[in-house]
Formats: sequence, C-alpha cells, structure tokens
Amino acid sequence: MSLFVRMRLSFMMFLEFFVWGSWYVTMGTFLGANLGAKDQEISLAFSTQSFGAIIAPFIVGLIADRYFHAQRILGVIHLLGAVLMYLLYSSEDFSGFFPVLLAYMILFMPTLALVNSISFNQMKDPAKEFSTIRVWGTIGWIAAGILISALAWDSADGLESGMLGNTWLMASIVSLVLGIFSFTLPATPPRASSSEKIKLSELLGLDALALLKNRNYAIFFLSSVLICIPLAFYYQNASPFLTEIGVENSTGKMTIGQISEVLFMLALPIFFSRFGIKKTLIVAMLAWAIRYVFFAYGNADENVWMLLVGIALHGVCYDFFFVSGQIYTDAHAGHKYKSSAQGLITLATYGVGMLIGFWAAGQISDYYLISPGLHDWQSIWLIPSGISVLVLLFFILFFKKEKIYPQNNPS
Repeated sequence: MSLFVRMRLSFMMFLEFFVWGSWYVTMGTFLGANLGAKDQEISLAFSTQSFGAIIAPFIVGLIADRYFHAQRILGVIHLLGAVLMYLLYSSEDFSGFFPVLLAYMILFMPTLALVNSISFNQMKDPAKEFSTIRVWGTIGWIAAGILISALAWDSADGLESGMLGNTWLMASIVSLVLGIFSFTLPATPPRASSSEKIKLSELLGLDALALLKNRNYAIFFLSSVLICIPLAFYYQNASPFLTEIGVENSTGKMTIGQISEVLFMLALPIFFSRFGIKKTLIVAMLAWAIRYVFFAYGNADENVWMLLVGIALHGVCYDFFFVSGQIYTDAHAGHKYKSSAQGLITLATYGVGMLIGFWAAGQISDYYLISPGLHDWQSIWLIPSGISVLVLLFFILFFKKEKIYPQNNPS
C-alpha cells in the first residue's frame, strides 16, 4: 500500500469517527438540557444505534456487496447524513428529533462496515496493516471530545445557553466534508455478482448458528449478549451523570476511555497469547463490574479519581471482551462461516443486547429520578455492576478452558 493511499484511508477513518464522536457521547446530556427529554426518551434515542445495527446487514449485503462501489455509497450516505445532522441541529423538541435520528442511524451504521471494506480492499496483509489505519478512527473520536470541551459547549454556562446543540452542526459540516472526500477514495467494486441469489440467512449471519452447537461458543455467545446490557448504561448515562454531578470538561475527560482503548489494543495480543481466551474475557467482565462501582462511589471532588479510573477502564472492558470475542469467533468459524459469524455476533450484541440494555437503562434511570435533573446515581450504577458480576459468574462456571488457533473450526 502506498503512503498516499494510507494517508487517504487514515483521513477517512478520522472523519468517520469524528462525526460519530461529535454527538454520540453528549447526546444524553443534550436531550435533557436542550430538549427537556425524559429518561425513557433518551434511551429510545440511543436505541436507534441498535435498530441501525439490525438493519445494516441488509444495506451492505443487498446494495454495497452487489450493485455499487463502496466508496460511492459511503459518499452518498454522508452527504445525506450532513442534511439529517443539520435537521437535528434545528430540532426544537424530541418528537421532531427522534424520527430524524432514527433515519440517520439506519444510514450511518452500515458505514462502519463500508470504511472497513474500503480499507481491506487496499491491503495485502490486513492483520498487520489495518490497525495502523483504524487507530485514526479512535483519534478522530478523541479529537471531537477534546474540541467540545475546549469550546466549553459542555460547561455549565454552555449548557445553560444551549451551546451543546452546536455538536450537531459540527457533525453536519464534517459529514459533508467526508461525503465529498469519499468520492476520491480508492475504487472498491462490488464483491458479489448482482445475479447471485440472495439468501436472508447469509445477510443476517444465521448460517453461523451452527457454531452454537459447540457448548463453549454457546456460553460465550450468550455472555456477549448479556454483557451488552451493562455496556449500554455507560454509553447512555455516562455523559449525563458526569455533567449532573458537576465534573468540568466531562466530554474531554471521557476521551480517556478511547486513549486507553488504543493502549490496551496494543497490549491485547500479549495478554491473549499468555493467558488464553477464558482469562482474557474474565478480566474484561471484572473490569465492567469495578468500573460501575467506581462510578457509584466517585464524585466531582475528592473522589474524582474514581471516575477517571472508571473511564480509563473502557480500554479493558471493550478491547479485552469485544476484540477478543471477534478473534475467538473467527477461530471457531473457519473459512466456511467467517463472514456470517462476525455478522451474527454483531447483530446479537449491538443489535439485540444493547437494545435491551438501552431500554433497561432508561427505565432504571427514570425509577431513580429524585427530581428533574437529579438522580440517585449510586443506585443506578450499582445495578449494571451487579449484572456484570452475574454474567461473570455464569461465564466462569460454564465456560471450559480452551486453546484456540487461527482458522480452527471445531465443527
């Protein structure tokens, strides 16, 4: 891969995740402060990610893989996304905001697969080359968070004056840039013939259900769905929580999670090879439980360190579970079910698991609402911590120690 191509792909990743990070982290805070949304409405807004994840395979499988170049679809989606982001910026109430956000997420979620496809198409050795491209996406997310706090949009004065709404305008502008830039990316033609018969089971990854015949993989699969319930609490509640208890520059501080994600991504291969899949997954689930305990007992004063450590644990929580899970899934699937298996685990976690999690987070946050803008956060955070512990115990009891090898298909 030439340096020029590498730079273009890196810039694509940077913009892709800058757009997402521009609004996703602070959406819960924005909805409460700017639109007066209730906890159940906030959970409904975050659920659009799950709806998008469920529908994404149809868009990618039916359109991108068969009829059009991936970079052109990416460009069209982000141009449309720029318009939708501007409409979200202009929204005055939740009833007008939600359907636009739903339309946006149905379009946006497939782009996560498209940017990967465009990148892989230019690589001779993805195992070595992809991480150096993908890391620019994390840098883009970090840059968006730091910029929001640097401009004081998430400060007390910024919230009071409605400045947090500017995140949608920023996302709209960057989405427009990415939409135009996408048409300059290397050509990524359709991989499948438009005349090939379309199988619904392949689009949804249902062919990979055969992997569940393996007891260990079935335990891992169920644990993956269940652990997404406490994961949803973090995505939905972390920003409103930090803002409500008075943590300054909360959006910038939350980028510590993405910085740790980069560091633990580098540490994962060493840990994985030395301790194996079971211990790696156990460490990840234990980190979930510890993180939420730190959130429950931390505050914006003398115990602010607990909040910062809880945020920094994101790298362990995400990389050690989800990235390890992708490796584990790939090893079990082999060549026959490689794509289907990854599609199935994504549908089950980001689709079903997090959909349940966002709903639960909304219900629990509303239950522990003391007064408008004031929650019993200690009780709220102890619940996902408890769920994490239960999932951890289930996994320890039923998952047997196992060595995995690349392209190993136990079936």
